[in-house]
Amino acid sequence: MATVLSGAMTSVPARLRTGRIHSVETCGAVDGPGLRYVVFTQGCLLRCRYCHNPDTWALQEGRVETVENLMRDIESYIPFMQFSGGGVTVTGGEPLLQPDFVAGLFEECHKRGIHTALDSNGFQLPEKAMPVLEHTDLVLLDLKQLNPKRHRALTSVDHTRILSFARLLSDLEIPMWIRYVVVPGWSDAPEDVELLADFVSTLNGVEKVELLPYHLMGKNKWEVMGLPYTLEGVEPPTQEVMERIRRQLTNRGLKVG
Repeated sequence: MATVLSGAMTSVPARLRTGRIHSVETCGAVDGPGLRYVVFTQGCLLRCRYCHNPDTWALQEGRVETVENLMRDIESYIPFMQFSGGGVTVTGGEPLLQPDFVAGLFEECHKRGIHTALDSNGFQLPEKAMPVLEHTDLVLLDLKQLNPKRHRALTSVDHTRILSFARLLSDLEIPMWIRYVVVPGWSDAPEDVELLADFVSTLNGVEKVELLPYHLMGKNKWEVMGLPYTLEGVEPPTQEVMERIRRQLTNRGLKVG
C-alpha cells in the first residue's frame, strides 16, 4: 500500500520523493479556498458505493511522479494562487496512502509560501499521517456516515479509524472543512444528520460543513471498468432534502457551505 513507493518516512530529500498520481487539475475551484492546483493521487482502501473516481483505487496504476517535477509545474501557477488566496490540494484516491510523497510535496509548497490542503477520508494511522499534517494548512475531511453499520455498508470499512483521525485533527487544531455526501436512502435521513452534527460539534477547528449532493457523473467510469454499480436507480437528492439537512445543521450551530 503506502510502502510501495513512499515507504516509511525516509531521509530522502523532499524534492526527490516519488509517488503515483492519477492526474492534476491546474485551476480547481472546489477543493479548498481560492484557485487550487489539485493533485489526484492513486490508491484508496475504501469502496464507496458512490465513488466518482474508481479509477484511482489501485495504487499501482497511474504514473510515477517526483515532487521536484510537480513543483516545477506548480510554480508557474503561483501568481494565480496568490491573487485568489488559493494553493495546492492533494486528493485522490487517498493521499495518506502515500504519506512520504505528500509530506515532501507540502514541505516544498511551504518553502514557497503556498497554502496546502489535504482532501482525505481519514482512514490512516496517526503515525503515518503526522509528517503530512506538519505541513498541512487545511484538511477537507470526508465523513461518509456516522452510523457504524451504515458506514460499513456504504464504504466497505469500519469508521473507527476515521473518527480517531478527526479527533487527532481537533487536538492539533488543524482547520477542517467537513465534507458530507448526501445520498438518498444512505445518508440523508434526519437521524443520520443528527449523528453527524453530534460528532462534528465535539471537534475543534471545524470552519464549515460542505454538503455535497450525490450525483451520477462517475457512473460511466464504473461501467467502463466493468464494475457493478450498486446505486442503480438512486437519484440525486432534491433541493428540499438538501435544504432540510442544511437547516438541521445550522440549527445545531454549525456553519454550512
